Amino acid sequence: MADSPRLTRLSLVLPLAALAAAFLMLMPAPSIAQQRPASFVDASTVVPNLVVEMRYLTAHNFVGVPIHGYEKPVCYLTRQAAAALAAVARELEPRGLVVKAFDCYRPTRAVAHFVQWARNLNDTKMKAEFYPNVDKSTLFRDGYIASRSGHSRGSTIDMTLARKADGKDLDMGTPFDFFSPKAWPSDRSVSAEAQANRKILADAMRRHGFDPYKKEWWHFTLKNEPFRDTYFDFPVR
Repeated sequence: MADSPRLTRLSLVLPLAALAAAFLMLMPAPSIAQQRPASFVDASTVVPNLVVEMRYLTAHNFVGVPIHGYEKPVCYLTRQAAAALAAVARELEPRGLVVKAFDCYRPTRAVAHFVQWARNLNDTKMKAEFYPNVDKSTLFRDGYIASRSGHSRGSTIDMTLARKADGKDLDMGTPFDFFSPKAWPSDRSVSAEAQANRKILADAMRRHGFDPYKKEWWHFTLKNEPFRDTYFDFPVR
């Protein structure tokens, strides 16, 4: 008896489904590593006069509570990123400036904490300070929150510059982690002084191998980062 059209379609669909499943299994997936490798260093041991203000260790951040995975105020970076940042610090030192870190390596559990917070639209206690003109429901769409962060690969830093003499941050036009186009490096609504300070920071970082992020004046990633496909989850301690 000849096969029915329905049976013929099923016989074609099943092999195709099996092939698709096999293909997905063969595709490389980003790995998650739980242990801190020897290639990660405490950047304060490498970068001259580094100031560390790890915001996510405290409640002074856009979530309003200490973030999962932060246990001590340590700026971990890959050796390559730390060495490049040290070169930035040495270049700027004659100008009386020091590097100040707000966030360095970020565990994936911290990123998950951000995602969990972003999905709770009723929690807006830090809105006035960090996202006064942004509807929290658009944070994913607008790219302010993502399910994965380059920080977890160990070669990205959130930072600013400060005066060595008194420790005062340079005026960058907005605070760190301010969710607004005003925080974009290309924004021209901030003062001329802030634009000049952003340029000093970005130019120095570029000269030593870092790429800026177009929506955050404080965010830089080492171009030749060593762990492009590995996301780490060891705690900052």
